[in-house]
Amino acid sequence: MPFVDNIGFLMSRASGQLVRATNAALAEHGLRVRQYSVLSVVCESATGESQRDLAEVLALDPSQVVALVDDLVRAGLVERRPSPADRRTKLVVPTASGRTVRQQAATGAEARLAAALEPLDADERALLRTMLTKLVFVPV
Repeated sequence: MPFVDNIGFLMSRASGQLVRATNAALAEHGLRVRQYSVLSVVCESATGESQRDLAEVLALDPSQVVALVDDLVRAGLVERRPSPADRRTKLVVPTASGRTVRQQAATGAEARLAAALEPLDADERALLRTMLTKLVFVPV
């Protein structure tokens, strides 16, 4: 199989496997990876995040973020609030329920991720994290 030498193919396959495993864990909380990502970012923010900032952090089109936030608002996990700095901007902030769901979902997601990465020893996982961080956060 000559395509297995293709790094892009391998990264895509690995990503797909990890997303499917994580989605399986998140499903019991009514979430999918992208919704969970939005919820996690806003739960880590002291004041909330604008949808524009969420799109940038998550490398998503702003229209995708609007739909994800709409889903989370309907589920009662986040709210849109006016920004104190700019009343035209809405900040996405977690609700108390959102914080609870995120914490519960994180436990299951982390367990599924650990199981998926089990073929790698601790040093290999650390090296993979380092290499992926370089690829993700170095501008192209």
